[in-house]
Amino acid sequence: MIPLNFLWFQNATNTAEEGDKQNLIDIITAGGPISIAIFSILLLLSIMALYIFIERWLTIKRAGKVDANFMNNIRAAVVAGNIQGAKQLCATTNTPTARMVEKGLNRIGKPLRDIDAAIENVGNLEIFKLEKGLSTLASIAGAAPMIGFFGTVTGMILAFHTMATADNVGPAQLAGGIYQALTTTAFGLLIGIIAFVGYNLLVANVDKAVFNMEASTVEFMDLLQEPSN
Repeated sequence: MIPLNFLWFQNATNTAEEGDKQNLIDIITAGGPISIAIFSILLLLSIMALYIFIERWLTIKRAGKVDANFMNNIRAAVVAGNIQGAKQLCATTNTPTARMVEKGLNRIGKPLRDIDAAIENVGNLEIFKLEKGLSTLASIAGAAPMIGFFGTVTGMILAFHTMATADNVGPAQLAGGIYQALTTTAFGLLIGIIAFVGYNLLVANVDKAVFNMEASTVEFMDLLQEPSN
């Protein structure tokens, strides 16, 4: 005769194994069409956020690199009167600073105020390029949790509707709505947190790149005023 405690242990073990076999896809589909639609939207937002973060991170990092030899070579060329050589150096250097300095070199001979304004205009355009996509990432950081909470509301509505219409309400009947309520919220919050942190990291790197750009242009403007001193 098999002991009752052994049968209970075997039944509990089988139940745990069945629970382990349930993967994320099963949990998503248990919530029904609304849960699948919400998860699809959240998945799309997560892919967009990841792409924007990686692409912007690489772009901003390249833009923020400071080559000490660049401004030294520009200074040497301008002091020697080789303006064309300085322009050529800027043309072969793919950085915002190089494009700003090149605009200033093209305005040499005009009042310093006009040169400074031209450089500032190019700088504003370069900053706009660096910040491209950051507003979208910020929107994802705010929208993803709200979409997740929407899944929570619809999941709870589904659960209460089941309670109101079913004759014998048990855990199995309520599982779909509860799964939808919990999983969409967790997934939405996860995406929102990651997007928020990524956004702030990118903003910090943009600020650093802008500081380097401003420092280089100030050095260039000081260089143009040196001959008159």
